[in-house]
Amino acid sequence: MIRSMTGFASAQGQGASADWTAELRSVNGKGLDLRLRLPDGLAHLDRGVRALLSKNVARGSVTLSLRLQARDSAAGPVLNHDALAAALDAIAGIEAEAQTRGLTPAPWSAVDLLALRGVYDSAAPAPEADDSADAALMAGIAALIGDFNAMRLREGAALDAVLRAQLGEIAQLTEQASDLALQRRDDMQAALRSNLARVLDNADGADPDRVAQELALIAVKSDVTEELDRLRAHVDAATALLDGAGPVGRKLDFLMQEFNREANTLCSKAQSKDLTSVGLALKVVIDQMREQVQNVE
Repeated sequence: MIRSMTGFASAQGQGASADWTAELRSVNGKGLDLRLRLPDGLAHLDRGVRALLSKNVARGSVTLSLRLQARDSAAGPVLNHDALAAALDAIAGIEAEAQTRGLTPAPWSAVDLLALRGVYDSAAPAPEADDSADAALMAGIAALIGDFNAMRLREGAALDAVLRAQLGEIAQLTEQASDLALQRRDDMQAALRSNLARVLDNADGADPDRVAQELALIAVKSDVTEELDRLRAHVDAATALLDGAGPVGRKLDFLMQEFNREANTLCSKAQSKDLTSVGLALKVVIDQMREQVQNVE
């Protein structure tokens, strides 16, 4: 079963002294891009969380946000006087260094200071390292990832239905093109015989074998049998990928390029209004399918 690259899940839990809220979301991406937003004091969990996500998510731009709220703290953000003093000392040092170089920095406002990390922040204190609390939090994140993947599987099921319907349409158009190519064969043979007679009548001294070779080459260039065979093979390959397990988005994306290549060649060789029309219809369905494939993990 395929999975969508897009998904969202949220979870809440309680620790010994603080409540936590986590959100996990993802959007399409060429590879796996993990972005973690962990509270101060939980940076040591970064490696473990990344390993857990990498094990369960193969592709997409994934963001995990984790927030803590101490139960015994006042509601809302508070001013951290130590952080403010450190920021003011740093600003004074910057301004002094700038003056020695003949530079005058723009003045700092109170709003600028409040925007600095740690100066005006959540009332929850930075948690101290606690193995049991860390284990409980990691278990909560693992459950969150499970919910996240369950949602991506549901979206993947919807994608699967759309992709199989489009593959069925491609298969149907391929057989329609095959029928038109057979109907076109008698007309092509008649046209080639007429061209051969015209060339031989106006080719005094020309090598008959060379003329025949050139006309045979024209016939080969108008033959679409190989393109139709490859389209059928691509339909089978894409169906096998949908029937299989694991991430298949990259492989499907490559197949869409191959589908498009064969449809383009079919149109260029068509030499028939009806066959060209079917080739263009194939290109439309293939392009629609390619857009859907961009969502597959």
